[in-house]
Amino acid sequence: MLKAPTLLPLSVNIIPSLSLVEKKIPLRFKEKLIKVMPKILQPSLRFVPFSAQKSLLIPALHSIFSEAITEGDFEFLQNKWLKISIIDLQLNWWISFDQEQLIMASPKDNIAEDVSFSANGDDLVLIAGRKQDPDTLFFQRRLKIEGDTELGLEVKNLIDAIDIEQLPSSIHDLVDFGANFLQNTQDELAEEKSEH
Repeated sequence: MLKAPTLLPLSVNIIPSLSLVEKKIPLRFKEKLIKVMPKILQPSLRFVPFSAQKSLLIPALHSIFSEAITEGDFEFLQNKWLKISIIDLQLNWWISFDQEQLIMASPKDNIAEDVSFSANGDDLVLIAGRKQDPDTLFFQRRLKIEGDTELGLEVKNLIDAIDIEQLPSSIHDLVDFGANFLQNTQDELAEEKSEH
């Protein structure tokens, strides 16, 4: 009797080989890939139903922030709403905290956020991969924090405290690869520009 092949985690199958390939990709191609990726992803992401987004995002956030949730670090978000916007992908999420867990509101709920964080996807990947810190991107106007200043500072401090090593290995490796790819490409472009 034939057994179906088991799938290895994404990090085992793909990520190491992508890292090797990335070094061989011409700089112009990498630059164009970074520019067109949101245009490729955005139309299809519009059709992902809210329920699917919620079923992926809330468990991921609970995994990332499990220690902070257990320690009560999210209580400041009780009865408050945080809007997270990925500008270039036209994605918006409203997150709050209730009964010791993160919750998410549907865009149809017309929630008025107390604070909002917005940035392009590549900048958020750089933050997640620890290649850029939120303060730097904020002062470069690449990360916008609007609304309740104190609430925004609390959220930023939680983001700063994320330990990428706590992510499941496949997600950690994917975020790490994406952040390295973006940072390496930006560094190469800056170096090329300084030589001219």
